[in-house]
Amino acid sequence: MKLIHLSDIHLTVPGERMGGLDPHRRFAQALEHVNAHHSDADRIVITGDLTHWGERAAYEVLQNVLTEQAVPVRLLIGNHDDRERFKSVFTDHPCDANGYVNHAETLDDTRLIYLDSCAPKTHAGHFGADRLAWLEAELAAADHARIFMHHGPMEVGVPAKDLITMVAQDRPGLKSLFERYSTVIDYIHFGHVHAPIHGSYCGIPFSSVPSLGNQSIPDFAEPRMLLGGPLPPAYYVVQVDGRATRIHQVPFLWDGPVFATGTAWEDWAKPLAAE
Repeated sequence: MKLIHLSDIHLTVPGERMGGLDPHRRFAQALEHVNAHHSDADRIVITGDLTHWGERAAYEVLQNVLTEQAVPVRLLIGNHDDRERFKSVFTDHPCDANGYVNHAETLDDTRLIYLDSCAPKTHAGHFGADRLAWLEAELAAADHARIFMHHGPMEVGVPAKDLITMVAQDRPGLKSLFERYSTVIDYIHFGHVHAPIHGSYCGIPFSSVPSLGNQSIPDFAEPRMLLGGPLPPAYYVVQVDGRATRIHQVPFLWDGPVFATGTAWEDWAKPLAAE
């Protein structure tokens, strides 16, 4: 199974910029690169912040773009999104019985579970009892599962980022659930932090993907302000072989030199000085 993981595309009303960048152009460039190099992917998963201000016009642009996309796309909402406005545009998008944009599908014997970790007018993540019950039912019925979410379920060790991670009152419930199903969950994928972060949580490996817009710069001393800038964007190619996972970060806008070098020992030999 081959999955493309994108996140934090932050679409605006067309013509409006976000953080000095044109998010529509960035998104188009990412899809163009994916289609050119990874048209064999099984899914493109966009883990939230589909828009920057949750505006209907931005969702309508996204809807139009996706109608022309050959690789199937799965959407999650993020803290910059508006759940009800998203649902009013994507009227046939699956939701759970409580109206959250929680949904799942089975691919190659793996349950791909897409979570809605958002709450109105807050940048922090929320996943209370009603959402936990839905997730537990999904995990209980799965032999293998892979979690996609916008907010990570844990603190990441950067003070300002941890102010907008999953709220403290909801972390214990998720942690307990993940611990109980650690032999079922193969991987946790998330966005939100605009940076690549890798590790394990409850014995489960996790990774966050860079943004398609501005990137976060980790500051382990700054207590409140999020630091970032227009560093090159990237997406992930996630290669799944059974329970094994390989993730490649693809810098799709690099326009500098690219060198081809052989793999034989002699290809790396130090050149002899001219006599």
